[in-house]
Amino acid sequence: MKIISTPKALQAIGPYSQAIVVNGFLFGSGQIPLDPETMVVHAKTISEQTNQVLENIKSVLESAKMSIDDIVKTTIFLKNMNDFAEVNNLYGAFFKNHKPARSTVEVSRLPKDVLIEIEYIAKA
Repeated sequence: MKIISTPKALQAIGPYSQAIVVNGFLFGSGQIPLDPETMVVHAKTISEQTNQVLENIKSVLESAKMSIDDIVKTTIFLKNMNDFAEVNNLYGAFFKNHKPARSTVEVSRLPKDVLIEIEYIAKA
């Protein structure tokens, strides 16, 4: 088992790792839209928050010498399912032709009262 950690993405705000590689897979902890330099949520809109989350994921993968094309599964947690279409458009543009398996669920509350969190699994 290998722990993945980078200062270029959200630092763990609890007793967990940014990601773990085991048995050929990377299991990424949920990323929220904290700015990795300040550990503050600067993004206000769902678009801004989604973009920050996706950049945080990309940074963790790069620190593991991987890319977004290695992602095989994501789970998106939304505070408001009415944001689904906008998130879906940004997500599609981020992944381009790569289409990992995905689940999306609405939740009542997320850490730091953010609008979105994404967790992911990638093939190492």
